[in-house]
Amino acid sequence: MSGLSTVLIVVGLFLLGGIISFLKQGMPKGLIVLLGIGAAMCLTAGVLRIEGLWS
Repeated sequence: MSGLSTVLIVVGLFLLGGIISFLKQGMPKGLIVLLGIGAAMCLTAGVLRIEGLWS
């Protein structure tokens, strides 16, 4: 596992925690969807780099 894949996964998990926090605070749904898209992209890119499918 390279450093970049680790960073992508950590950022994705950070954004996932932000989604949970924003849901509890009652923030606008558009912002939560935007964070969700970013978290999904970061986690997907990190996992693909671990598997060697995207270098």
